[in-house]
Amino acid sequence: MPGEEPVMTESARIVYAGTPEFALPPLQYLQAAGVEISAVYTQPDRKAGRGQILTASPVKHWALDQGLRVEQPESLRDPAAKKQLAAYHPDLMVVTAYGLLLPAEILAIPRCGCVNLHASLLPRWRGAAPIQRAILAGDVETGITLMQMDTGLDTGAILAKETTKIAAGETSAELHERLAELAARLLADKLPQLLDGSLQSEQQQHDLASYAYKIKKEEAWIDWSQTAEQLLCKVSAFNPWPIAQTKWQGQVLRIGRAKGVVSHLPKGVVPGEVIAATEQGIDVACGRGALSVMELQLPGARMISCADFIHAHRICGDKLG
Repeated sequence: MPGEEPVMTESARIVYAGTPEFALPPLQYLQAAGVEISAVYTQPDRKAGRGQILTASPVKHWALDQGLRVEQPESLRDPAAKKQLAAYHPDLMVVTAYGLLLPAEILAIPRCGCVNLHASLLPRWRGAAPIQRAILAGDVETGITLMQMDTGLDTGAILAKETTKIAAGETSAELHERLAELAARLLADKLPQLLDGSLQSEQQQHDLASYAYKIKKEEAWIDWSQTAEQLLCKVSAFNPWPIAQTKWQGQVLRIGRAKGVVSHLPKGVVPGEVIAATEQGIDVACGRGALSVMELQLPGARMISCADFIHAHRICGDKLG
């Protein structure tokens, strides 16, 4: 981590497992700390983009650039995968957004077990999309949980937590970056205790659990009868994907960013009606209040500011949806 004195744990043998950009900062910390990274596990290359080109994960790209050994098993239930992992004799396996389940036989291999850096304050938001679901629900805080892994889905004992506030209008993309760095800092702080076994754990309160189901593209459609507060959360949660969208003049209009809400509306307006359009925001009436839209995108065009949009289009008084 830049500007941070790394914990020197050269004698430890770490296996790291992660796949997307979110998993990079903790891995980069381990490399900077001088830890022996025996292997980096990441998901197999997948087809991506319009051309469906076979693409390596961000973690694989970085690990290979650093000269690290990369493993990409389709499943960790394969006996060959188990044998390969055991051959590394790891002291600890650190998992961050890996995307594959670890069976009991795998969990038992590292001397200190397997730990997971999860992007929520467990037991809230177990599952695939904790960052988006926290914003969508209007949570005012979230964080990183360091968890001792078991065979359940994010059900293991809690080893440590780090909390952060969610700012109004903060997008998933922005929170994603902050939480990734927070995960790296939490790992840096707790790694010595993980390796010497002194870090105490606490069982989760399973009755308080909530699940962060994977985001579906169809969730992006805006229902203007919802409150402005709900729609601000939706716009923020769905940036960078799938991007909140509505209809305007028969075409899809994507909304990339919004800010605040307008509480007092003119009489007679209906949900979806554009009640004001200025360089400071395009205000759209909702079921309660109005949403101030800051960034918009039409088909085949780039995302632009509300100021640029109103210079090119007349929208005030129109109905969206």
